[in-house]
Amino acid sequence: MAVMEPIRDKGVLRAMANYYLSQGNLRNYVLLVLGTYTALRVSDLLGLRWSQVYDEDKRKFKTSIRLMEQKTGKSKTIALNNQALDALNMYLSQRKGTYLFSNHRRNERPLSRVQAWRIVRAAAQAAGAGDNIGCHSLRKTWGYHAWMEQNISPVIIMQIFNHSSFQITKRYLGVEQDELNRAYLSMKLF
Repeated sequence: MAVMEPIRDKGVLRAMANYYLSQGNLRNYVLLVLGTYTALRVSDLLGLRWSQVYDEDKRKFKTSIRLMEQKTGKSKTIALNNQALDALNMYLSQRKGTYLFSNHRRNERPLSRVQAWRIVRAAAQAAGAGDNIGCHSLRKTWGYHAWMEQNISPVIIMQIFNHSSFQITKRYLGVEQDELNRAYLSMKLF
């Protein structure tokens, strides 16, 4: 099984999201947006229910998602940024079923992992993203950009990912030699 890579180029990431946005397929667009901005594993992402992101009584979106991670069994709270909230707001008018990412044929069931992979792969191919892009790439993309561009501490990234060791987080970040070279060449001490 191939190792999924983060999407390092923001232009490619935008092209992937725009692939579905331009088609008016907001479910798939939001899948890419939330998959990237929440850094959730695909199993947790697909299990999200509308009630976790939208307050029916107040008729507004919640500012965070609370869930129990399937893999770790740990409780997690994820703040929703403006980009995620904007995408959800666009998608609200197309709401179907209980799940945020409902299966079109069976609205009371979430998308399958295989279908989610197909959605991500189609967008990746349309954007020329390469062969090692899949659902897990969205999670890794968040970590890569948090570390490389936002200078978020690897310790915080490790905690967000709920990893048991920094070695796992390092592998997720997908650091390549050209990035290591940039680090060496950018250092100015004297």
